[in-house]
Amino acid sequence: MEKFPKWTASDIPSQRGRSAIVTGTGGLGYETALELAKNGAEVIVAGRDKAKGAEAVKKIRNSVASANIRFEELDLASLTSVQAFGERMNNERQSLDLLINNAGVMTPPTRKITKDGFELQFGTNYLGHFALTAHLMPLLRKGKNPRVVHLSSVAHRSGAIHFDDLQFERRYHASSSYAQSKIAMIMFALELQRRSDASGWGLLSIPVHPGISRTDLLLNGAGPNSSAGIARRLLGPILFQPAAQGALPTLFAATSPSAKGGTYYGPGGFSELRGLPKPAKIAPQGLDNAVAFKLWEVSKQLTHVDFDKVALMNS
Repeated sequence: MEKFPKWTASDIPSQRGRSAIVTGTGGLGYETALELAKNGAEVIVAGRDKAKGAEAVKKIRNSVASANIRFEELDLASLTSVQAFGERMNNERQSLDLLINNAGVMTPPTRKITKDGFELQFGTNYLGHFALTAHLMPLLRKGKNPRVVHLSSVAHRSGAIHFDDLQFERRYHASSSYAQSKIAMIMFALELQRRSDASGWGLLSIPVHPGISRTDLLLNGAGPNSSAGIARRLLGPILFQPAAQGALPTLFAATSPSAKGGTYYGPGGFSELRGLPKPAKIAPQGLDNAVAFKLWEVSKQLTHVDFDKVALMNS
């Protein structure tokens, strides 16, 4: 097997002249935005919490005096908010080089829904990003070597697309729903690459995962007093890698000249749980092109976006 070079944040090439939107204001999103700003990119941090967004931007500016960064409000659990964000970006921008579909929610113990009635994890982690990417396609198509990076998870290994109960209305299972949302992100990334290649959209679409990283995702989802939350607090320093290291696969996919569209990247250590970025293994069910095609068609209907039409706008 070909030896993969060690890659760290110090290997990020200059991002001057490049623009990026990163969804999510904390954890991996924060670390990704920080490194992109540090290397000269114009960065928009997009999230639903204005206070957290302002705090993230302030911290990055304190760390990087020259940072060209700002916060924009975006609630991925609301298709209206996603559309409004897309319209704002298309009205004020000429192009976009990089979209990092990073934000997510993880394993809320009881079933919750988005503003549009979707199960919260599937609606936020996947459908919100599906719609967001579609709305930003006109800008991405005008970008220079544009890339879309999609955050998945080791949890995708147990994932499947439950077309008979996509929203887990009959029987909610928190981890199964999370796994579905994360295998959906891989399938979306691969299908977007196939469609870009077929239609000449010029994108690199790259799925990644962070291994097991120290972020607040578990604590915000299952809750600090859940078994997962307690394990996170007690074992975190031992098992979980720092968020900055967990962000490396994202940063590699976003910036490295070696990153390939349609290739999955994650930590290269034991069971892909930690370590430096390397090509990662996609579970067999994540490589089913027929399921990916069907998921795309269903997602178009649920979100009322059509990539083929949107991609032609302003092109």
